Amino acid sequence: MIAIAGSKGGCGTSTVTLGLAEAFARADTPALAIDADRQLPNLHVMADVDRKPTLAELARGIDARDLAQPHPRASDVGILPAPTSSQTFEFGTLGEHLDVGGVQALIDCPSGAGPDVVDPLRQADGVVVVASDADRSLAAAETTIEMARRLGVPIFGAVLNKCTDVPERATRWEGVPLLGSLPERPSPLLNDEVEVAFDGILERLASQSPADRAPPAYAGDRLPTGIDALDRHLGGGLPPGTVVALVADPASQAEHVLYRATGVRGTLYLSTDRSRATVRRAVESASASAGNPTIRRVVGEGAIDEAIDLIGKLPNAANVVVDPVDELERRDRSTYVSFLDKLVERMAETDGVAILHCLDDGPPNRSATLRAADAVFALEAAAPGVGADVEHSLTVTKYRAEAGLTGTVALEFADDGGVMPVESPPRAD
Repeated sequence: MIAIAGSKGGCGTSTVTLGLAEAFARADTPALAIDADRQLPNLHVMADVDRKPTLAELARGIDARDLAQPHPRASDVGILPAPTSSQTFEFGTLGEHLDVGGVQALIDCPSGAGPDVVDPLRQADGVVVVASDADRSLAAAETTIEMARRLGVPIFGAVLNKCTDVPERATRWEGVPLLGSLPERPSPLLNDEVEVAFDGILERLASQSPADRAPPAYAGDRLPTGIDALDRHLGGGLPPGTVVALVADPASQAEHVLYRATGVRGTLYLSTDRSRATVRRAVESASASAGNPTIRRVVGEGAIDEAIDLIGKLPNAANVVVDPVDELERRDRSTYVSFLDKLVERMAETDGVAILHCLDDGPPNRSATLRAADAVFALEAAAPGVGADVEHSLTVTKYRAEAGLTGTVALEFADDGGVMPVESPPRAD
């Protein structure tokens, strides 16, 4: 199975999935195109087939080749739509249900880099990363690349969608061969030039050796935060497994620090207040360096249980953001402490980083948060003079990784909400 993935929604994974499936069929290899996107299924729409039957029917023991609907334009291509919201199907069992010898399976993965994409990605023999030439899409592709490497999934290469020239940024993706570029056309899957491009991509895939597809080892013992000045202050970033309490006044613009963190690796963003759509709009408008996190709203009596369940599905080296954590801190103390214990344990297991956004109104269990955190960052905004920009400082008040390291980092928020790198005071010895 080949996963087709790109963390930025709209980058073209469905187009690439169908285009490659048709290219395999032209090369006399039957193909199966599988939609793994529960939230925004699109493969059946693009292929012009019915929404049902879906992938969930595999759990009943039906052969995938019998279940799949034939592609109207390619009889050797089968289409398996994603499960509906009312159907139960665990993507972690997909490999157990697919016995399709002689058929090339292609999995159209959902956008983002959180739990929804991890299970289908883990089932694959390798991944083809899709991106357009937009900065956000290229940054999201880098998140997908890092996630695949952390999961140990070989990266077969990258496909650039709606591109004539290869962006310079894509040429710096070490160990990620460029399989090809697809020109922008109004109906790409009906265009002869795009068809030729897909045939070329397939030829490059077929010519790869096992050595070409070997995943590189993950290097480094620090995970960057996305804020250059802070990373320099910390000696390159945070150690894997770190839980951070980011303490900030509501007017301090701390959300922009959280958004910046989503751009450096896959992130599960748990909102205890705002809707998913509101958070998504805020992240997308914050900065070109923000990522494409998996956003979930956890509210009500079951919020902590839901948060624990989502965190339990995290891939290796992912971020978790809880914004704000205050709402969870107001729950029964033993229940909230249990959540913290699970979070600390999961970060240690996955070598991830968790950021708990703490607002300054002092919920009853704030002391438990600060005690559990490996690092405490206090963000403050100084009152500006007339006509002056607001000045921000981030003080490291606790840091278990290096007990003697405390100090203040100067930050300047750019006009687009991003965090500009500003030299910080020397590190404490």
